[in-house]
Amino acid sequence: MTEKVSEKYSDIDIWSTKDMIKEMFQGQVEAVAAIEVSINNIVEAAEAAAIRLEGSGRLVYVGAGTSGRLAVQDGAELTPTFAWPPERTIFCMAGGMGALTVSVEGAEDNLEAGAREMDKINLNINDVVIAVAASGSTPYTLGAVSRSNDIGALTIGISNNPNTALIANAKHAILVETGSEIIAGSTRMKAGTTQKAILNMLSTAIMTKLGRVYKGLMVDMIVSNDKLEKRAINMVCEITHCSQEIAINALQVADNHIKTAVLISLGESLSKSRILLNKVNGNLRYALEAINTNE
Repeated sequence: MTEKVSEKYSDIDIWSTKDMIKEMFQGQVEAVAAIEVSINNIVEAAEAAAIRLEGSGRLVYVGAGTSGRLAVQDGAELTPTFAWPPERTIFCMAGGMGALTVSVEGAEDNLEAGAREMDKINLNINDVVIAVAASGSTPYTLGAVSRSNDIGALTIGISNNPNTALIANAKHAILVETGSEIIAGSTRMKAGTTQKAILNMLSTAIMTKLGRVYKGLMVDMIVSNDKLEKRAINMVCEITHCSQEIAINALQVADNHIKTAVLISLGESLSKSRILLNKVNGNLRYALEAINTNE
């Protein structure tokens, strides 16, 4: 479907710029709306992934071309946003990471390369593989999924074409039919938009289920610049209702670890705060409940 040429756009090269942009915009709106029918599939995938990742499991992103680039973009945000350990995020891009900026022709056609990549990273049963392919038939991605299934890893497939091998073989298939692109085969448009949105929802839901979000705040955020330092101070103040001075001091003592700073702002010592968070696997809500129970 994504490769199909639409008669509707056969004269797009002579359209006015405004008509062209309006049609592109409408396509984007329709693409996002098309995700709704797959919400339950996204939910099931996120819940299954969170269970695997409660232990030592890793998130493995697999893709080629535009799909691979979108996958890498999603995974790259997990460490700064949620303090997800970088060693637990693996990127498998057809043609290697250099293909992010320079197309490596033919790399995506190698089924065996995808399978070998899973062996190379020592994939195991605790890992979660997120495979993205608009066509649903990219050999490299299919090879990776097939090998992942053999190993017993959890596989999630995201595609925009029905009745494809990726949808058939992934343990959790997420299909969003976006139809013909305004420029035939240019899946960085409607298909790419849905892939990015699905990846956003999927990874954010996983991280939230793992306790890396509290009351809509990114409490596991890595404080790496002035803007984020101010955000961290505001978060501590909002959660504990303390003054900015107390929040700043707590963050300094906690080495800018927001969850620890929250507990310190409430009167706990650094060592006790760390022990308490460790007991509840870093879940701030559970840590706060434990403090309130002991009062």
